[in-house]
Amino acid sequence: MDEQAYQDKIARLEREIENLKAENARLQRLLEEALRATKRQAAPFSRRNPKANPRKPGRKAGSKYGRPCRRPVPEEVDEVIEVALPETCPQCGSEVEETGVVSQYQTEIPPPQVERIEFRIHQGCCQSCGQRVEGRHPRQTSAASIAESQLGPRAVALATQLNKGLGLPYGKVSQVLEQGWGLKVSRSGLCRAIARVGARAAPTYQALLERIRGEPNVTPDETGWKVEARLWWMWVFTSVRLTVYAILPGRGFEQAATVLGADFAGFLTRDGWGVYRQFRQAWHQSCLRHLLTRCREMREISSPSAGEFPRRVQVILKAALGLRDRRDQGQTSEHGLAVARGQLEARLDRDLDRHWRSPANRRFAAHLLRERHALFTFLYCPGLEATNWRAEQAIRFMVVARKVWGGNRTAAGAVTQSILLSVLQTCHQQNRPVLPVLEQLLCSPQPAIIDLLAPRSISR
Repeated sequence: MDEQAYQDKIARLEREIENLKAENARLQRLLEEALRATKRQAAPFSRRNPKANPRKPGRKAGSKYGRPCRRPVPEEVDEVIEVALPETCPQCGSEVEETGVVSQYQTEIPPPQVERIEFRIHQGCCQSCGQRVEGRHPRQTSAASIAESQLGPRAVALATQLNKGLGLPYGKVSQVLEQGWGLKVSRSGLCRAIARVGARAAPTYQALLERIRGEPNVTPDETGWKVEARLWWMWVFTSVRLTVYAILPGRGFEQAATVLGADFAGFLTRDGWGVYRQFRQAWHQSCLRHLLTRCREMREISSPSAGEFPRRVQVILKAALGLRDRRDQGQTSEHGLAVARGQLEARLDRDLDRHWRSPANRRFAAHLLRERHALFTFLYCPGLEATNWRAEQAIRFMVVARKVWGGNRTAAGAVTQSILLSVLQTCHQQNRPVLPVLEQLLCSPQPAIIDLLAPRSISR
């Protein structure tokens, strides 16, 4: 074989090597994408390309409205409650003259059977200002003019807990009420009733927003959430005492700041999403569990030489967690803690200063450099969590619910979802029964702010 043939063969082999390298890089990229995809929680009925001009949700106007339905007046009444007329006008304090009596029916679910209540609401007119006046019983959820027959506060509170707190769809909640208590209610009726609870709880939600911004340590997280068949994001911000959810049409700093405030200055224990680094005044702690998981996955798909860098990072992070445990158990002095902490930081800095040939290692090193200031904060601040487990736990049950019914059909439903989830989760953290809280909100004549962090405290 002459020299030209050798040169042609070498050129051909070099081209094959380049092609194989490109194919290997492509397959490596696909493998990484497949591993990441296993962690995404895709919602059912998700549309990649929504309709350009979708139909407006809800009932149609005019003849297209459909068959109108109202809650019928119960045929039997188990209890009749006389609602006395106030002696004086609540507006001006003048004497009130009674003009008649109207009936309002309320179907309730006291254990173990349905309780049907008739409120005989005495109505009158102020003789001085002409203001219409009527009695109000503590168990009523609305004035007589709102609805003649409606669900009681315990029934609505239970439905809210089943739907928002436990993730049951409206249809299944309807089945629970019917099979458990013989209470028939439509899905649309439940939807409207729960939306009414959300409106009543809105002031309490705003109070929780103010509280979360003043918490010393907040753990945020976010996950995809469908609203009107489009991708929105469910944000969660949680502390030891309370939790706030917000379903927003974006995953950027603007959305996060609307909840937490751009000037948040407490500790922020979060994952590596770059948006969180934009909270400039906060003290940051990056979640080590996410980093350790990334190290393990990189080692599973890398060659022995390429897997050396994630192995070294894994050893350092685990050593940092072990040092934290020894500190918390009183097994090391302050000086020993400072020396060991400095050694770990120096080891990591030396590894980050090296040039790594693998593209995956270079990407990982770049990420660690961006997060360098937030990797060991928990070793300087006793009591600070090293992972964002609290937010992961707060968002997990909604990830499960998302698999069942996908998300919200309207933006108004997403607002209701955010408000009620925040109230329910905060009650859970405070070991406070949620049903009495919801009943209190429903039966309050005026919008109320319930201080969920101070039991039995209420302000108007």
